[in-house]
Amino acid sequence: MDSLTLARIQFGFTISFHIVFPALTIGLASYLAVLEGLWLRTGRKVYIDLYQFWIKVFAVAFGMGVVSGLVMAYQFGTNWSNFSRFAGGVTGPLLAYEVLTAFFLEAGFLGVMLFGRDRVGPGLHFVSTLAVAIGTLISATWILASNSWMQTPQGHEIIDGRVVPVDWLRVIFNPSFPYRLAHTVVASYIATALMVGGAAAWHLLRGRDNTRVRTMLSMALWMLLAAAPIQALIGDQHGLNTMEHQPAKLAAIEGHWERTPEGEGVPLILFGWPDMAAETTRYAIEIPRAGSLLLAHSWDGQIPALKDFPPEDRPNSTIVFWTFRLMVGLGVLMIALAFWGLWLRRRERVFSNRLFLRFALLLSPAGLVAILAGWYTTEIGRQPWVVYGLMRTADAVSPQHSASQVGFTLALFVLVYLAVFGAGTAYGLRLIAKGPPDDDHEPPEAPVHGGPGEPRHPMRPLSAAREGVDAEGDLAAPEAGHGH
Repeated sequence: MDSLTLARIQFGFTISFHIVFPALTIGLASYLAVLEGLWLRTGRKVYIDLYQFWIKVFAVAFGMGVVSGLVMAYQFGTNWSNFSRFAGGVTGPLLAYEVLTAFFLEAGFLGVMLFGRDRVGPGLHFVSTLAVAIGTLISATWILASNSWMQTPQGHEIIDGRVVPVDWLRVIFNPSFPYRLAHTVVASYIATALMVGGAAAWHLLRGRDNTRVRTMLSMALWMLLAAAPIQALIGDQHGLNTMEHQPAKLAAIEGHWERTPEGEGVPLILFGWPDMAAETTRYAIEIPRAGSLLLAHSWDGQIPALKDFPPEDRPNSTIVFWTFRLMVGLGVLMIALAFWGLWLRRRERVFSNRLFLRFALLLSPAGLVAILAGWYTTEIGRQPWVVYGLMRTADAVSPQHSASQVGFTLALFVLVYLAVFGAGTAYGLRLIAKGPPDDDHEPPEAPVHGGPGEPRHPMRPLSAAREGVDAEGDLAAPEAGHGH
């Protein structure tokens, strides 16, 4: 492999680890805000117990997301210096805006959110949770603005071989930005709902049937029922936008090589094997005219064909054809899970149907897998361009690195990532496996430490770690005391 291929693999490897954790922090931050809001409104201890349970998982995901994101940022200067030199006038400020707005907001209130519930009033603590949740959404906005500009660039001029922004509103609100932002945020909510629902299903299957576990599953299924169908509609609009602005990508996703005669309509290829060398999709299983109906919204509408583009401008259809179908197939299963849950809920069997609970447990990682599949589709489908229509990926790589150098660092990344993030993921799964408290009794909440008439003491960082490790390695129970 040459240095270009290895640099692409390295960036793809690191972003595959990174994207999982921000997706979970976006979803979990909003979920925590809802839980704390419900607790403040109803006073029910079940909500604050779930908050205290899931905030530990959120903290682990947030920490790993920050670490993995820093590594990616350095790669722009090490492996992709030509890209940074060419497009840094746009991507640099957008990443800086993300740090100055979203990351500072999250970091500023994260300490209060994690450590301050016994040190500040419940209202202020709820504000801190909301601030972190909003910060994750602002962060997604800036990152998606940068990536979307690379997909559908506008609002710039090229002066002396470099991109110079001339209209920041057009740079940020480029043609694909609204669809990508909505698609990514909703995908994060769905992935979180599946994880929460899968955790609840696991505990129910093990006989831990209590109010907290039931509340987890119920809230997850309501979110899935609302978000999964909406995601299908967003995906449809995103596809229309892709057909208009990135037609080669759409043709590769569909494995569509030649235009059909006018009036016949385009078939939808459900399955097949796109052969880039032979310029055909082998073993195709088609539905007549379904491609026109789904992609052009007409009976005989036309869609782009790969042979409309020179071979050097075609994405790898073999890969994106299947990553797209993996994403869509998992989405169909998510919708099926949501409506099956609704049907069982109406019959008061949603918490006892073991086949349904096993299905929910099986789909618990499906949201994250679908996010990865969708990310591969959009990024590989953009090839051979790093900035669509402006700069090829081959011209963006750093010229001074040899294949052996990039290969060596890639091997180190693989070893370190599997060790560090493998341990972090295992710890997060261990927290989930422990589950929320079993006690269904809801006594009055204990007063906040340091409330009116009580002395306030500074909190040491390690005092946030309320859980010890007993001789058998299990997490000790958290302390009582949850504030007014």
